[in-house]
Amino acid sequence: MSPAIAYPAEATSPKQCREWIVQHIRELILTGAVKPGEWLRQEKLAQQFGVSQTPVREALKQLSADGLLEHVPYRGIRVVEFTITDVSDLYECRMFIEGMAARHAATHISEAQIAELRSVFVRMQQRLGPVHITEYRALNRRFHTIIFDASGRSLLVRTLAQMWASFPSMLWSNFTRTAPAPLPGRDKTDVEEHGAILAALEARDPDAAERATRYHIQQAKDLLLGAIAANI
Repeated sequence: MSPAIAYPAEATSPKQCREWIVQHIRELILTGAVKPGEWLRQEKLAQQFGVSQTPVREALKQLSADGLLEHVPYRGIRVVEFTITDVSDLYECRMFIEGMAARHAATHISEAQIAELRSVFVRMQQRLGPVHITEYRALNRRFHTIIFDASGRSLLVRTLAQMWASFPSMLWSNFTRTAPAPLPGRDKTDVEEHGAILAALEARDPDAAERATRYHIQQAKDLLLGAIAANI
């Protein structure tokens, strides 16, 4: 982490301060600047952010509740390290829940949401390769968020929003081989899979939307597990 981080003058309230710190630490984890297993010290963070320890303490509590950090008794707080089993479980849950959400979205999605989905998809096609990896992953997250928001199923929306908040890059940035760049050839197939999901939603086809979504997540799971295994 850098020696000092510019705190925005416009974040004046305690809530704004805490949320800014949460977002900043989340981004450091997402980009790999803070590694899995790394310890986060409250006093040091407060000095680096140029704030008191109180909002830092609250931000660390929130990130722990989100599942990105863990409190180890008598030792402190560190970034969660994920195992192969964790990855497999996460993607299995996603396949089931996001598949359901896509099925419902196919019959509930609005024209405005379809238009935004198309716009995000076009931008994803323009942001391929390692140099754009951070932006591409953010667009990917937005693509999936639009779909589950469009499902109209409040429990699915809450569950998936929490899941994506806890694992913003769906663990791709948590492992050495997949953190800095897509796997060879994956950027092209990933775009094709998103295109199939979009086409199913445009056709208002629940079966196709669920099937395309589940296939996409299964492919991501298999490739990520393979990449992790290759480093073991």
